[in-house]
Amino acid sequence: MTARKRFSAWLAASALGLATWAQAQPALIFELGGKNDKSFGQAAWEGAERWKKQSGKPYLEFEIANAAQREQAARRFAQRGANPIVGVGFPQASSIEAVAREFPNTRFAIVDSVVALPNVQSFVYREHEGAFLVGLLGALASKTGKLGFVGGQDIPLVRKVLCGYEQGARYANPKAQVLWAMTGTTNAAWTDPARGAELTRTQAAQGADVIFAAAGTTGLGVLQAAADLGLLGIGVDSNQNGLHPGRMLTSMLKRTDVAVFQAFQGVQPGVTTLGLKEGGLDLAFDEHNAKLVTPAMRARVEAAKADIVAGRLPVIDWTVAKTCR
Repeated sequence: MTARKRFSAWLAASALGLATWAQAQPALIFELGGKNDKSFGQAAWEGAERWKKQSGKPYLEFEIANAAQREQAARRFAQRGANPIVGVGFPQASSIEAVAREFPNTRFAIVDSVVALPNVQSFVYREHEGAFLVGLLGALASKTGKLGFVGGQDIPLVRKVLCGYEQGARYANPKAQVLWAMTGTTNAAWTDPARGAELTRTQAAQGADVIFAAAGTTGLGVLQAAADLGLLGIGVDSNQNGLHPGRMLTSMLKRTDVAVFQAFQGVQPGVTTLGLKEGGLDLAFDEHNAKLVTPAMRARVEAAKADIVAGRLPVIDWTVAKTCR
């Protein structure tokens, strides 16, 4: 069955009124890549599952297959009485805004964007803080002094991550070089593993021996190529260390699960910013990268983290400064 037919069937079933859809169930709309992307979507799903386990209540979910389904899904959930309705990913901002205006008594939340309406909670992250720690660790691990970065869609959010990564690398090694590339300029850039692998091979040929993938499911191609080439990969959003044990230096955890869990507990309209201090960002250390990160390297990361949280170590936010210097 095609994605269009599946969505049509879902709408038809909803129109008939599914008995399992109780009033006021929270609903989660996943972005392209879905909840099994081992990255951004998976982390959001884990937040919903944590809420389900703690509350003992069910929730609704939908994985979009194309852009048109964003607004259709949000509206259908609102019509069926779901509350709150959470859109995961900045591409859903316009659909959440449109439907939130139509249903002012329903609460909504958007992750990674801002919708300025009285019934919407907007979750944004200080990604540059986590990326700084990743860059620091990458520079400490690099033997060539050259680090790679493969981003997804070329948007300010990804530029912010790149800028934080560069700052952290140069904090550890003032002579460090960061080679970078974006996968594309449309939403399709997040779902192109083959292109991610190609960009990784290019950066490896230029001397990069640590590659940070900030590219959704495109990043799976980046990390596979890095492992195949004997390089160190760095994951993003979820803990991706287990994808290639012994070849993953770490993963920058962007805790979209925190946003979803908070929203499901009760939407608080306005803008909520999450960073290292709030537990919205972190680095992953586990058995899969234990042999790659020495106690001294870990101590440098923890010291920098403490300084950032305390305000002693400022990290430039590219989206504000429009520069990384």
